[in-house]
Amino acid sequence: MSTRARDRLGGQAAIVGVGATEFSKDSGRSELRLAAEAVRAALDDAGLTAADVDGLVTFTMDTSPEITVAQACGIGELSFFSRVHYGGGAACATVQQAALAIAAGVAEVVVCYRAFNERSGRRFGLGVQHREPSAEGAALGWSLPFGLLTPASWVAMAAQRYLHTHGLTPEAFGHVAVTDRAYAATNPAAWFHGRPITLADHAASRWIVEPLRLLDCCQETDGGQAIVVTSLARARDLPHRPAVVAAAAQGAGRAQEQMTSFYRDDLTGLPEMNVVARQLWRTSGLGPRDIDVAILYDHFTPFVLMQLEEFGFCARGEAADFVRRAALPLNTHGGQLGEAYLHGMNGIAEAVRQLRGTAVNQIPDAGRALVTAGTGVPTSGLVLVANE
Repeated sequence: MSTRARDRLGGQAAIVGVGATEFSKDSGRSELRLAAEAVRAALDDAGLTAADVDGLVTFTMDTSPEITVAQACGIGELSFFSRVHYGGGAACATVQQAALAIAAGVAEVVVCYRAFNERSGRRFGLGVQHREPSAEGAALGWSLPFGLLTPASWVAMAAQRYLHTHGLTPEAFGHVAVTDRAYAATNPAAWFHGRPITLADHAASRWIVEPLRLLDCCQETDGGQAIVVTSLARARDLPHRPAVVAAAAQGAGRAQEQMTSFYRDDLTGLPEMNVVARQLWRTSGLGPRDIDVAILYDHFTPFVLMQLEEFGFCARGEAADFVRRAALPLNTHGGQLGEAYLHGMNGIAEAVRQLRGTAVNQIPDAGRALVTAGTGVPTSGLVLVANE
């Protein structure tokens, strides 16, 4: 158990701008152009210009380096640039990096971005292909020879154990898919706008890797998303209500691997997300009952259920019923299952819109939002609150 104390980052920075391209299956343009479009849109939303930016943060597995994006956007000198590892687990950590830079005084306006042609170009869902030898890749050697070649196959191992342990059927996962697609159906920006599904649709979708069906797996998307972060003092002078970073955390668990942590004592949870949860609650001073809307990383439905349990919204094995009862507004943009798969960055944008009161599926009086990043890998999370 971690003995870390409450950190001092909370309340020092805020998200003041969000911007995105359209979400498609074939963008017809480079990933650099998608990144530049998203960054410019986010700056316009924030009421800032390229001249105001002195920091950029992105992910690894990204083809658009910070200095190249700076050139493409007309950004001048940078005093801070950073990229965070572990795929989708980096989403919320980009905002944490930005907030740390601002709190330390090494940057004033930091833009976090993610852009890729993940459907028409490199498809993450295809799994391991032409991987260069590496220390972290060695862990895959225990799984690949037995046919576990894709993210879906890796998650299926934990999903099957979860169902067995709690005496559930795959319908448990369907509640997440139905919820996400219901919100996506009323979101014009979502790829699945106007296309809700039922539990019967979920059960009828083809197997990918048992117990995961097609509708348990997120889509693949071309697009870009950017987030602008600055100090709370400066945020108050900008056009939109700031989304204050009340807490930001990263987490890696014991025996952590990337999607293949099969040698832990228990496969029915997400220890890395529990590390994040403890720090977010500790720093923000909030708890599950205080959250008005949750945007939980949903590349695969089982991991949404496990996240709800790790954060203490419900007991172990009870998350499917929690979702079925709509006990908490969840992924109100449609999530990665319904809106777009942008490695979680579009989820951060949705939380900001909810706190501004401008979301398409607006939750009345939403003032506190939880956002999480990729699961099954070292990960991150945010608690955002509306500035009063």
